[in-house]
Amino acid sequence: MKRIAVFALLAVLSLAWSIPAKAQSPGVAEYARNSRERDKKLAKQENRRLKKASKKQRKAMKKYSKARRKTAKKANRRGTY
Repeated sequence: MKRIAVFALLAVLSLAWSIPAKAQSPGVAEYARNSRERDKKLAKQENRRLKKASKKQRKAMKKYSKARRKTAKKANRRGTY
């Protein structure tokens, strides 16, 4: 019986030690770290967005250039006949 009581008391004490007595507000360093992480994440997203837009623009320019070459080629063919 004493063993069970000691084991129960030990379990309760270990649980009590693992729970903090009061929640601490994060300090200035924690806010700064979170801010840096958020800024880094936003910069990465912006970089990705710009990279995607740049790729789309390159693709459009390539398509436009190809169409111009094609029309020029057709115009040159018509002029030789």
